[in-house]
Amino acid sequence: MLIKKFTHIGISDIASVGGKNASLGEMYNQLTSKGVSIPNGFATTSIAFWKFLKENDIQEALENIMSGLDRIEYSNLALIGERARSLILKSEMSTAFSQAIISSYNYLCDDNQVAVAVRSSATAEDLPDASFAGQHDTFLNIKGETALLQAVKQCFASLYTNRAIKYREDKGFLHKDIALSVGVQLMVRSDKGCSGVGFTIEPESGFENVILLSGVWGLGENIVQGTINPDEFYVFKPSLLNGKYPIIQKKLGDKRLTMIYAAEAEKATTLNIDTHQDKQEQYVLSDEEITTLGNWALLIEQHYKKPMDIEWAKDGLTNELFITQARPETVHQNKNKHIHVEYQLLEKGKVCAQGNAVGSKIKVGQGVLLNSPNDAKELTLDSIIITDTITPDWDPLLKKVGGIITNKGGRTSHAAIVARELGVPAIVGCGNATESIMNGETITMSCAQGKTGYVYKGKLPFEKKEIDFSGIQMPRTEAKLILADPENAFQLSFYPNNGVGLLRMEFIITHKVKIHPMALVKFDAVKDADTRKEIENLTKNYANKSAYFIDQLSQGIATIAAAFYPKEVIVRLSDFKTNEYANLIGGADFEPSEENPMLGFRGASRYYNELYKDGFALECAAIKRVREDMGLTNLKVMVPFCRTIKEGEKVVSVLAENGLKRGENGLEIYTMVEIPSNVILAREFSQIFDGFSIGSNDLTQLTLGIDRDSEIMGQLFDENDLASKRMISMAIKSAKSTKTKIGLCGQAPSDFPEFAQFLVDEGIDSISFNPDALLQGIENINKGEKKRITFGLAGSSN
Repeated sequence: MLIKKFTHIGISDIASVGGKNASLGEMYNQLTSKGVSIPNGFATTSIAFWKFLKENDIQEALENIMSGLDRIEYSNLALIGERARSLILKSEMSTAFSQAIISSYNYLCDDNQVAVAVRSSATAEDLPDASFAGQHDTFLNIKGETALLQAVKQCFASLYTNRAIKYREDKGFLHKDIALSVGVQLMVRSDKGCSGVGFTIEPESGFENVILLSGVWGLGENIVQGTINPDEFYVFKPSLLNGKYPIIQKKLGDKRLTMIYAAEAEKATTLNIDTHQDKQEQYVLSDEEITTLGNWALLIEQHYKKPMDIEWAKDGLTNELFITQARPETVHQNKNKHIHVEYQLLEKGKVCAQGNAVGSKIKVGQGVLLNSPNDAKELTLDSIIITDTITPDWDPLLKKVGGIITNKGGRTSHAAIVARELGVPAIVGCGNATESIMNGETITMSCAQGKTGYVYKGKLPFEKKEIDFSGIQMPRTEAKLILADPENAFQLSFYPNNGVGLLRMEFIITHKVKIHPMALVKFDAVKDADTRKEIENLTKNYANKSAYFIDQLSQGIATIAAAFYPKEVIVRLSDFKTNEYANLIGGADFEPSEENPMLGFRGASRYYNELYKDGFALECAAIKRVREDMGLTNLKVMVPFCRTIKEGEKVVSVLAENGLKRGENGLEIYTMVEIPSNVILAREFSQIFDGFSIGSNDLTQLTLGIDRDSEIMGQLFDENDLASKRMISMAIKSAKSTKTKIGLCGQAPSDFPEFAQFLVDEGIDSISFNPDALLQGIENINKGEKKRITFGLAGSSN
């Protein structure tokens, strides 16, 4: 059989039509009834390919050409590839094969000669350990019988692109064993709409509860080539399944170019044109469309029972969405999730570029500026390629280098996909890397600091260690994380933990929101013209300025809450001091000047005060959105620096007024224990709040009367001081007497085993650690619990 229609193709037909076409047929037949839209089509078979080689008597000639390949240095790869492709392109398709293609085309198009997409699909394609992503050619907007026949032959020839030859060599496939099937599919006019890719797993960390969608205006080749930075959307699977708002993150890409089809008179088939400014500042998909694609991606993953890499397109003429391809994700599914390799930069230097981090490695090497793969000379594993963008033509080089840095590209660009597959660190979408890094310069590239990758000048020290999480026994005392940066959340979720005991909102406000909330609520009161302009620029894509704060803050909080779902995540309401609030954009117009901000207008006292209560309402709206709209009810709220019982009652009341009513929809409200009054009146505070978290730094400074920011007094500041520990002991005892949950956030339990022993002996419920201290903290707790059992210790150690 030379041709198979999609209606007669299933996943069991990989040997006949290749992985790509088998998957399209499978989805067309199995998922269309569930609402997933797949463009119809047909595929040439492997039988047709072998007959084509036999009828032209070129099988042996191809084998002879490939036998001459330099398999050590691959010095003649380009020449070998060109000879093989030329041999195929000079050959002729039989009348029977040509007529079979034309007949299927006319049936598919209903004799209307409409445009189709012509895609290559190798019979070894999309296997669990080999995606073949970008190795073979695809031809879009092919219209008419002659053009279609030529495109099919060009697909056959693309079995011998330089990159495909090298890929098969690396994967151990014999060239003579691989056939090429060609899929012909009704064209989606994404040139007039938009298109993109998606992963049903977070591609950097392997976190399985999110779907990442990327999109651009026009044809998706700009994503593959990394020509531009696309829009990105993170969709949370449990929210999808529960019918809640599932979009936990949205990132606007620059989308400077739009790829469209060229006019028939043009030599090229596609053109890249400048995107209008208003479309650059507009997301390519609405929330409803993101949700639809998220649901489809989830259905595809559930059908195949594995993480998937998909391609989607939106027809600009009909506004319909389609899935145009799906293949298994190949990077994370075979990894041992219990083994974690951790890289840590020991000191930081001058940043010369930053972009999207791919992987989590750190690499020191020599920057090599290249305009094209043809410019490459002597490359080693100490070479770090720096270029504008990476296309599939670069693939044969990438296994020879230690790192990749590009000006353009997103997390789903070809450069990112191949770098992950090869295990090569990459930083893509830097914008100015080729200008800011000199050829031959020694640089340190770090992908170990979250989703943002940094390129530092010079050689910086770092350490690498392998951790086996499977051997770590969790203690009875809960071990939680202290987190601030959403970028690290997915990766850190794999660490042994019982959730997040302290989510510091301040980091998200400083790095993501950047603007003082009152400068958004009362924008007219902002005096400085430059500040007003900066605020206008940051909020320009929002209907109102308050919506900007709510959206940005809720995305940051939701990312962390989603990463650890369904474990509890306790978000502390903002606890800037007045001098810190004043440093936010527009903050100087709304903050009083204080002699001692550490003991001034901070924490709970702000939330009901006229000077800040409207800003506090925005914090509440962001938290409510995460809990109510997104369904992340594992999020709990904590009030910092609550000085009196009356103040606690006021804050709980204000929270309720802003839609965060204690007990409603399972909401728990905690308070920090960091003031002696919190300890002395712990029983009374337990009537207002659901739990306590001891802030050992503030409690120590207020117990000992030491400003912890003072360099002069720093030597006296000690959480191990008997007075401080006795205050902690009293707080735990009071909490136990009222059956109120109590934990502690701080460094001491990881730094000092005896401090962890003290907390275990007192019977604390949980201890929260910074990520770099978590494993040591767990070890100290385990030792403390073992000692307590061994020696029968109970009660206070004081």
